[in-house]
Amino acid sequence: MSVKTECAVPARLRPSPNHNERRVPAADMLILHYTAMESAEKAISWLCDPRSEVSCHYLVDEMGMVTQMVPESRRAWHAGVSSWKGEDDLNSRSIGIEISNMGDLEEGTQDYPEVQIEAVIALAKDICERHNIAPERVLGHSDVAPSRKQDPGRHFPWARLAEAGVGHFIEPVDIDASSFFQEGDEGQPIEALQSLLGLYGYDVMVSGVFDEKTRFAVEAFQRHFRPAKVDGIADAQTIATLHSLLKKLKSF
Repeated sequence: MSVKTECAVPARLRPSPNHNERRVPAADMLILHYTAMESAEKAISWLCDPRSEVSCHYLVDEMGMVTQMVPESRRAWHAGVSSWKGEDDLNSRSIGIEISNMGDLEEGTQDYPEVQIEAVIALAKDICERHNIAPERVLGHSDVAPSRKQDPGRHFPWARLAEAGVGHFIEPVDIDASSFFQEGDEGQPIEALQSLLGLYGYDVMVSGVFDEKTRFAVEAFQRHFRPAKVDGIADAQTIATLHSLLKKLKSF
């Protein structure tokens, strides 16, 4: 049975004790996750268990039911060690939505049901409007913690959300070129790649060396913006798509 919560979307309340005070005045980011658990109820139980020391603000199950566990004014423990545009402690400046899905941890990972995505869109739009969250600050957990996380995964329909007005997205640029960069490469082109990734927000060091951290950032970018091929190799399509995304940003 749904009850009135902070959002305009019908939801039920299952309070979690796992939260504390934000260290910034208000949230300006929305971070999406998958649960990687067998069912939504198991995920909710875990997120509400004080022993887990994890939580989120909302969870959306496979049928589109929304559950709120932490007030939006509070710092839910969903992002962990993470960074975006040089900012750390993203728990303090974000709202977290968990989406019930087994994720990329098994072969044959299921797609997200349409009824679930419709509920995620409605919830995300409501949150972004009330908190004035910019489209480019609607991110996946893998974007802000590339070396640790893959969620919401390569099957998540970012394009579908963007069509509905949620998030920053373009279709991968159609380009036919054979050049690419990969882990171990060095030089000015790698510096340029790292600079572009950093300008968009990914946590990379501009060293001119295509190191493991750069590979993780490229994989995260591909998972979000070019999910057909997530290999950590910065091919021409990956770089051209990154260029196009940056050009769409008003600040670039």
